[in-house]
Amino acid sequence: MTDIRTVGVAGAGTMGAGIAIVAARAGFATRVYDTRQAALDNARAQTEGFLRKSVERGKLKAEQFERAMANWQGTTRLEDLADCDIVIEAVFEDLGVKHGLFAQLDKICASQTIFASNTSTISITEIAGGSGRVDRFVGMHFCLPAQLMKLVEMSPGLNTSDETWRRAWAFCEALGQQPVRTQDTPGFILNYFLIPYNNDAIRLVEQGVAEPAEIDKAIKTALGYPMGPLELLDLVGMDTQRLLCDAMYGLTHELRASCPPLVKRMIAAGHLGKKTGRGFHRYGDSKMFGA
Repeated sequence: MTDIRTVGVAGAGTMGAGIAIVAARAGFATRVYDTRQAALDNARAQTEGFLRKSVERGKLKAEQFERAMANWQGTTRLEDLADCDIVIEAVFEDLGVKHGLFAQLDKICASQTIFASNTSTISITEIAGGSGRVDRFVGMHFCLPAQLMKLVEMSPGLNTSDETWRRAWAFCEALGQQPVRTQDTPGFILNYFLIPYNNDAIRLVEQGVAEPAEIDKAIKTALGYPMGPLELLDLVGMDTQRLLCDAMYGLTHELRASCPPLVKRMIAAGHLGKKTGRGFHRYGDSKMFGA
């Protein structure tokens, strides 16, 4: 059981939109914050499309769809997160940006509100250090796409209280997700493997070893993965991949984590992935994965 009723999600990008779907679908009042109204409009449209498709596929009842959409509220006013019991941050992998956001939230939210970060690379303890409430802070890294993947990497900071950890873990289970505990180390479990792995696939393209479609086909066919690495990168976005690489390489100095030059060229060309219609593959729409 959880005492959390109202969930705030800060950031309406790919990850934030997915986390908001998980929360709204699970019955929580969900406030989605972004500075850009266009991002909120896009996230709501994608949410509606995804949930309608879930109804069509028999995975969600019509009344559950209506309830989930009623639970979902977007806002460009950070003050609208004031009464949230937990706020999950899903913004850029930039420590300064995260510190600035949490410093504002600390002035707005009640003292018992838990702050959580969806970071996949940056230290939870470091982010918590700029939050104003180091004992009420926890890492909650949802897997992409959050609305389909059950795993959440839960990471306590050095100062996270036992009470905060217990409440956050119970909340994660109430979402219908599967939490695993990790230590506060670079990349946690998944990105420790995934960032170098994805970069290796990019370098295969750079070196002309094989076309993106052939690489994805080989991985899916031989290893049984539901998505190929380059399909996944298109979903993540080249801009996000660069931030992930820069953060991971800055922490570990692992060469395989360094950003491949091709990613930077693709960003310059505007080939960010599915959200722009072209990345390693071409897309006819920007619908949310699974919709």
